[in-house]
Amino acid sequence: MTIRTLLVDDEKLAIQGLQLRLEPFEDVEIIGTCQNGREAIRAIKTQKPDLVFLDIQMPGFDGFSVVQGVMEIDPPLFVFVTAFQEHAIRAFEANAVNYLMKPVDEDKLADTIERVRQRLAEKKSTEEAEKLKSVLSEVAPEAAETLAGEDAEAASRFEKLINIKDRGQIFRVEVETIEHIEAAGDYMCIYTGDNSLILRETMKDLERRLDPRKFQRVHRSTIVNLDQVRQVKPHTNGECFLVLDSGAEVKVSRSYRDVVARFVH
Repeated sequence: MTIRTLLVDDEKLAIQGLQLRLEPFEDVEIIGTCQNGREAIRAIKTQKPDLVFLDIQMPGFDGFSVVQGVMEIDPPLFVFVTAFQEHAIRAFEANAVNYLMKPVDEDKLADTIERVRQRLAEKKSTEEAEKLKSVLSEVAPEAAETLAGEDAEAASRFEKLINIKDRGQIFRVEVETIEHIEAAGDYMCIYTGDNSLILRETMKDLERRLDPRKFQRVHRSTIVNLDQVRQVKPHTNGECFLVLDSGAEVKVSRSYRDVVARFVH
């Protein structure tokens, strides 16, 4: 899949440097460049790129104004490129794929492109599934109902109750009441709103038992129930904290911040 890409920066040298760094990525096609926010908004609406590398500080409309200016359409993915670290939190709030400091580090750029590929693949998969359901509902209603039934069946494969032996007792915990899970070696600490229990099981095995549409890893050693998330608090360096219904705060590392994209618009 070709990633149609727009570069936006008021400095020509910055654009040229980014063009050179993007050359090794064969699936990245640069469809245009812009040197101010107004040009960028116009180009995004007319050319409909998949990805925009966007400078923040520009005369007139800055990078955040560009993002706001295209919200009424299906917006592209944004990567902010800037010389100023203090904009990191706002970039996160704008749901950027990543936040790159100038001069752009090649390893971080490679990591960013990989994130973009994943985001676009997920988006395409979701769109194709919705199109299929829409077509089926019109031409084959019975097949559409079958497909919906299969979705429900898939959800039923995951645990509704987990038996936990802790302190000489067996506790039956409803999965939906679990707020988050933290790993410590081969043990899992299961947190509900008013209790915490220890389960002897690896995180990898426990993940297989939980519905991934609700339970997502947000750190190497932490799983969160997304239904229990009340607030997202951006932090420095592209990290953030999720505030849960109980008031507990869970840190989201940069590697997993795509998980919270659904909460930040």
